[in-house]
Amino acid sequence: MKVNFPVIDAHTPETLPLTENARLVLKKRYLKKDDKGQPIEGPEEMFRRVAANVAQAELTWGTIREVRLAEEEFYGMMARLEFLPNSPTLMNAGRRLQQLAACFVLPVPDDIERIFDAIKYAALIHKSGGGTGFSFSRIRPSGDLVESSRGRASGPISFMKVFNYATGAINQGGFRRGANMGILRCDHPDVETFARCKIQEGELENFNISVACTQDFMHALANGRHVDLVNPHGGRVMTRVPAARIWETMVTAAHAGGDPGAIFLDHINAANPTPHLGHIECTNPCGEQPLLPYEACNLGSVNLNTVVDKDRIDYDHLGQIVRLAVRFLDNCIQMSRYPLPQIAEMVMGNRKIGLGVMGFADMLLRLGVRYDSDKAVEIGRDVMNFIRNEADRASAALADDRGPFPNIAGSIYDRPDSPAYRNACRTTVAPTGTLSIIAGCSSGIEPIFALALERRVLDGARLYEVHPLFEQVAKDRGFWSRALVDRIAKADTLRKVRGVPKDVANLFVTAHEVPPARHVEMQAAFQDHVDNAVSKTVNLPQEATPEDIDQVYRMAYERRCKGITVFRDKSRSEQVLSRAIPEGDELEPAPLSCNRPGVCGT
Repeated sequence: MKVNFPVIDAHTPETLPLTENARLVLKKRYLKKDDKGQPIEGPEEMFRRVAANVAQAELTWGTIREVRLAEEEFYGMMARLEFLPNSPTLMNAGRRLQQLAACFVLPVPDDIERIFDAIKYAALIHKSGGGTGFSFSRIRPSGDLVESSRGRASGPISFMKVFNYATGAINQGGFRRGANMGILRCDHPDVETFARCKIQEGELENFNISVACTQDFMHALANGRHVDLVNPHGGRVMTRVPAARIWETMVTAAHAGGDPGAIFLDHINAANPTPHLGHIECTNPCGEQPLLPYEACNLGSVNLNTVVDKDRIDYDHLGQIVRLAVRFLDNCIQMSRYPLPQIAEMVMGNRKIGLGVMGFADMLLRLGVRYDSDKAVEIGRDVMNFIRNEADRASAALADDRGPFPNIAGSIYDRPDSPAYRNACRTTVAPTGTLSIIAGCSSGIEPIFALALERRVLDGARLYEVHPLFEQVAKDRGFWSRALVDRIAKADTLRKVRGVPKDVANLFVTAHEVPPARHVEMQAAFQDHVDNAVSKTVNLPQEATPEDIDQVYRMAYERRCKGITVFRDKSRSEQVLSRAIPEGDELEPAPLSCNRPGVCGT
């Protein structure tokens, strides 16, 4: 047995510490079912199934003893809710599909046959539980002459609608709801139409969209210059327009309904670990995973809520979790069955993993630190720096045992002073939509959205939640009551709720109380120590203006974030979270962390 096998020094409970909402989500979405749709395994059996399957990868390099050790360690880490892998792993490991990755990017060339190949490939991915990203920037603009037919091109948005309809058909087939990211470059002639394409509610409901902004575009914007809009078919400049006009279209549309976000291509490609394999043009549906064409990635998240001990961060315990989680995710690559041979080749060549976090807001509460404070940003930066360093060391150790990722020659690590890594990328911060429900913690690195909320999930089921740490504090200090919950549900801040001590109201700040600039600072603090990207939403109050969004997007670029999304309260009627208004009162809708009406893929 290898002496460097990571082991977590912690007791595994006999009964899983799951909330009723967590058990409901598992029953509806994750547990193995019979022909009548009834669960035939419980949560413990699900974690056992996943642990046993992922541990089988150890046989590729080691012994049956290591398989057994890995299974027990993987099970314990999940059963204690210290770490959870992305949803496809929980759903598919040890079952017929055996597709364990969440994030995929497919190319969309300017060719009708290959466009419809991409639609077919996306359907296969959605069927297996994954989400897909597409750059439509290579498709010629609407109205352009098609030489083969002497007709006129319909443009990228018309094809996006076909992708959208296909995704809807797969969703209706009873599989996990599919999600897409659609990206168009800022210099495409159809960019302004693209930026507005989701303003009407219900349009492209299976897509999040983002404009890919280049460094040249951002410099032109900052200096009041025009930019060329270039036909990707042949490279002809079709027109010149003010960069500010395109930007204003983006900002106005995002103010109206949350789309488009902005993706900063040059920031992404500056961190591309394998530039010799190509230029990154696209991300997964929630923007945290930039990928090359036909590339996929499996994600997992450490629950930071579980590593606070007596008002301090237990870095020894956190390091143990990170090291074991990296091994788990690398094993997932080996065990996964990919929908296409092109995807399998890319994944096995780069072996990208995306280890991130959830429960960050809960960690801050346990430490007694306000989310919108300088101290919180410092903690975020320090924690992610620690996780990145531990993940790098774990991946380097795996490379010693198993070999580095095959495409390392020509990569940014192909130099004498660089470690050899098993995985081309190690860290990502995903939104952790339903995973955070299972873990009973706050999602991703988001602040608490509301202290009493209603969450709409799955097939329309509604889950009602009161933040457990607030409930605990209120009970410990003697001001808990049902009437208090009703008052909290109606208020937009605890400072307006009678009966809540001032120090408690000061600590339990919610998303709309966090200044927009502080949201961006927090994202940037994590991005400084993340290989891939960070899923984070700037939640804005209803009265926010387009100028507020303009400032947020510009600040995100200046702070070297790889992308940015916003969501203004009440800008959409169909959203994932709602403040839990007492029965008989009108519900106030609100977004989840990935917020735009698409789906969190993890």
